[in-house]
Amino acid sequence: MSAEATGKIDWMAIAVVAGIHVAALAAFLPWLFSWTGVTLAVVGCYVFGTLGINLGYHRLLSHRSFKCPLWLEHTLAVLGVCCLEKTPGQFVTTHRAHHQHSDDDGDPHSPIHALFWGHMGWIFVDNPQLTNASAYDRYARDIFRDRFYFRLERNVLWLQLYAAHAALFYLVGFAIGWLTPGGSITAGVQFGLSLLVWGVFVRTVLVWHITWSVNSIGHIWGYRNYETRGNSRNNLLVGLISNGDGWHNNHHADQRAASHGHRWFELDVTYLTLVVLQRVGLVWDLVPISHRVVDGSPSKPIPMKKTA
Repeated sequence: MSAEATGKIDWMAIAVVAGIHVAALAAFLPWLFSWTGVTLAVVGCYVFGTLGINLGYHRLLSHRSFKCPLWLEHTLAVLGVCCLEKTPGQFVTTHRAHHQHSDDDGDPHSPIHALFWGHMGWIFVDNPQLTNASAYDRYARDIFRDRFYFRLERNVLWLQLYAAHAALFYLVGFAIGWLTPGGSITAGVQFGLSLLVWGVFVRTVLVWHITWSVNSIGHIWGYRNYETRGNSRNNLLVGLISNGDGWHNNHHADQRAASHGHRWFELDVTYLTLVVLQRVGLVWDLVPISHRVVDGSPSKPIPMKKTA
């Protein structure tokens, strides 16, 4: 049974998502505009979205596409937590279930029947089949062996971390606005709120919709290099704005590969980041594109591994 069929509304999820969107609308207030805030929003999409979600939550924790020191893994996971896209354990459980049941009744967020459902509607409906000890043991046993991830599941610690990093943005901005020559408390409040609204709330909304677009648009519109289970697509726009995760058909064809770009024009900034980290010794054992994909023409259907 899909999450859509349970019908139990997750009011906390609705409150959090709606609240962050409303807070982000403050960016339209001229008093809160600053180029520093805009820069933080753009850079933050890479730092928190690409490093936290793409590298940490997705390619490392969900698919083990590379190896790295435990301190770096935990750092990437914390960056992911600061995007409010569930805890590491919940994200991995949901994502692995998505691959196992791509676009069938067991898929937590297939957009085949409703685009809004695949994009964000699934977040607002409780799915008890993926939020219990049995599901965690089935899909994310490797994650919950680490006490660090286990603790994140308790006492909404993930939400506390998000609040703490938001407060840090504000406090740093307040200190800069107040303590710089000619500054004042009013200037501190203004600059602090600017960094909070742009660097945290606007950035969070941007990362959300970029990630969710992979789940929705990436299963509706685009081209297919490979014949895979489900309706996964490579979408040019989503592929570029997501820094590589939008080459979704390639990913479904070869889930563990560290690189999601298989053609010359399929730019994968996330993979290029991994290459740089590998050269400085921070990551290793990057999983290559499998031979069954390399040896086949992109226009030739390639069977997908039926693994989670």
